[in-house]
Amino acid sequence: MNSISPLPDHFDVIIVGSGAAGLYAALRLPDSLRIGLITKDKLKKGASDWAQGGIAAAIAPNDSPMLHLEDTLKAGAGLCDRTAVKYLVENAVTSIRSLLEMGVEFDRHNDELAMTLEAAHSFPRVLHAADTTGRAIVSILRQRVTESEHISVYEQAYALDLWIEEEKCRGLCLLHDNKITWLGAKAVILATGGGGQVFAQTTNPKVSTGDGVALAWRSGALLRDLEFVQFHPTALKKENAPRFLISEAVRGEGAHLIDGEGNRFAFEYHPKGELAPRDVVSRAIYNHLHKISPNPALDNVFLDLRPIPREHLEYRFPNIINRCQEWGIDLFSQPIPVSPAAHYWMGGIAVDLRNQTSLEGLYAIGETANTGVHGANRLASNSLLECLVFGETLKNLSFHSSDTPSFSSNMNTLGGEGWQDEMAVVEKIRTELPLLIWEAAGICRHEDMLVKAIALIHQWHNEIDALKIGQFIQQLHPRQSYQLSSPIMEQQLKLITETLNLLDVGYLILKSALFRTESRGGHYRLDYPETKDSWQCHTLVKNHNWWSEGVE
Repeated sequence: MNSISPLPDHFDVIIVGSGAAGLYAALRLPDSLRIGLITKDKLKKGASDWAQGGIAAAIAPNDSPMLHLEDTLKAGAGLCDRTAVKYLVENAVTSIRSLLEMGVEFDRHNDELAMTLEAAHSFPRVLHAADTTGRAIVSILRQRVTESEHISVYEQAYALDLWIEEEKCRGLCLLHDNKITWLGAKAVILATGGGGQVFAQTTNPKVSTGDGVALAWRSGALLRDLEFVQFHPTALKKENAPRFLISEAVRGEGAHLIDGEGNRFAFEYHPKGELAPRDVVSRAIYNHLHKISPNPALDNVFLDLRPIPREHLEYRFPNIINRCQEWGIDLFSQPIPVSPAAHYWMGGIAVDLRNQTSLEGLYAIGETANTGVHGANRLASNSLLECLVFGETLKNLSFHSSDTPSFSSNMNTLGGEGWQDEMAVVEKIRTELPLLIWEAAGICRHEDMLVKAIALIHQWHNEIDALKIGQFIQQLHPRQSYQLSSPIMEQQLKLITETLNLLDVGYLILKSALFRTESRGGHYRLDYPETKDSWQCHTLVKNHNWWSEGVE
């Protein structure tokens, strides 16, 4: 692989994103294909690295894929695609074997793979590498990608738009190396992760701005179940500290969720207490803080790890121990202050079992896709598994030589006059948007707040569209490429495009949450708190049209 080679004008396949989904997809594609993998930051940035708990797979002798399937369906609150879930759990062993062959070192107990219990699983089936499982997997995948001569990696490369002709994806528009260029491809695979940064409180890294969903939506692809966002109940809540996720594996190992008085309040909301599904635990914290705190939005509860033996804590959770110590918290002697944060987006680009979207030539994989396996609420540790199992299907991707898109483009110099004066508007919206979405479409939602937030989204979008830089973005065309006259223009274009993506993501979540007049899984309406049989259906979105469809 040559990561600094000049960009050609086309690849066989372009992959957007370098987390577990993108990397594994690149490795599973036939090595006869010329693959371009683009990542908007460094190769070592992404949400997969942050995955602590592990990867679920029914590999123990007394466990079974059927038990895993039933747990997944139950967590998904009636909206899982049973065929997709069956495919996921039945192919889990193949994916685990593939990781082991690549050199991923999972924890072992007496030479056998060690497995732990996580919330809503009926059986200990979560493989782990201490509490940095995502990093252990992704580091191996990165190494394999960088050793592959047919894969070219381009860092600091940002996808501005998809190239769509007659409902077929022909490539994309790329911002890279101070240029805007159009790249042709037989297939584009979106693996851009989630959109947690649209919320003020999130465990996601800064790169998680929902780019893939926004790109696909603007291109006319079908989206599904966008209202369903999983809020992780236990993110570190300390002033100036990042919302570091405290894995629910610690609750599986025996940690207690308590309030300031030491009460294990979660049992007041669910018989499983702190081992209830994530959405239930998040709402339990939300409701309990509203009951006991004068300022619940700024307050927190606590996660007490002291019931777990010290030697086991040191073995199982060294990363959590170190991260807490960095912020002055000795979890051996005091509980960790925590509160909920947006963690995982169940909704995404609608795909089939081959990762194919509704647009020919466009595929999606990982959190940016909606395969149907998570339903209304993802079962813990199924996300890394989904990346791998569905990544395996790409090994069968094939093309005809006639699929190669023809391409020619003129290169012009772009000055960007007046853009600098406009960036204050963009920066203000970028700052205020996550606060709006957290209030209107966070853990608990209501029609009044949703309607007001949608109106403000429209207003902000109009403000950006009226700017010179906004008008330029709208007028990008596959036959026109640009050399930027100054490096700062690249940062300006990235900021406005990310902001537009976040506006689109916010709008899609708000409208979908308004559309579904019930509560289910990761979607909770204060004005419609009950789950309704009539709403056991998917929310589908194409362009500005919303409708429902029955569950398969």
